[in-house]
Amino acid sequence: MSAFHGVHAAAATPRGRHGEIDYGAGFELVDHLSNGGVNGILLFGPAGEYHSFGRDERVRLVYLAAKRSRVPVLAGVGASTLDASIDLAHEAQDAGAAALVLPPPLFHRYDQDDLRAFFCQFAADLGPDPPILIYRAAPLSEETAIELWQTGGFGGIVDPSGDVESLARMRAAGAAALSADDTLAAKAGRCGMVSSAACAVPELVAALYRALQARDAPRIEALDRALQEFVRWSARFPEPVAVKLAAGWRGLKTGPPAMPLPPEKQKDLDAFRDWFQQWLPGLGKLAASA
Repeated sequence: MSAFHGVHAAAATPRGRHGEIDYGAGFELVDHLSNGGVNGILLFGPAGEYHSFGRDERVRLVYLAAKRSRVPVLAGVGASTLDASIDLAHEAQDAGAAALVLPPPLFHRYDQDDLRAFFCQFAADLGPDPPILIYRAAPLSEETAIELWQTGGFGGIVDPSGDVESLARMRAAGAAALSADDTLAAKAGRCGMVSSAACAVPELVAALYRALQARDAPRIEALDRALQEFVRWSARFPEPVAVKLAAGWRGLKTGPPAMPLPPEKQKDLDAFRDWFQQWLPGLGKLAASA
């Protein structure tokens, strides 16, 4: 687990006017996250809308970010086929990614034995360097994730389920399991976490992790209270709308949402912006005191 301690920000992918990746904005986001105190940056996870971008764009951003970032870059290699994921993984290896993050293949229904074959073949083709992290998205079960971990071919499990008991069972089985649900940050983040909220407010999540390491209960409570306020607002919108817009309100270029919002959610968005702009000034003092 030591290789993946701390907070790994699940980065949104900045989009240009026509939906293309904005590489300049990507550099600014990488700098922002590094300066915010995170321990790593995950590109092209679910929050990075990996399914929305082409192979060449993904390869280029991972390569450039790995060269620029002052913290390790984890490369999401999710795709609809094994061959496509392996191709992305080889490119990420060459770019110097610190880890490969592999979710189940997109779109179609797969049974657990299908998924075991998919993950095991990927691991056999890629080898142990860099480590492969299993992203336990549906339909991959907890039991299958543990079985895969026990093969010795994987460096850890990223668990977005929000089930603290499931996460505990995976850790009890010996798996290096990282929580990827910000609602569990204070309960399950001491062993490391992957955080979407950290894309917008990295200093807050990094400060919470420091407080967890120090076992500073009052600071943990205060920081987690602030984080959960942000998480509750974020939950009103499709992922990653809230973190992209919040990052944009901090002066970063993140581009338009991939999907339009209905009128009622647009009203919520206006309220979220007003809340965020009033909430943000106190964040720096809170985070700096941890």
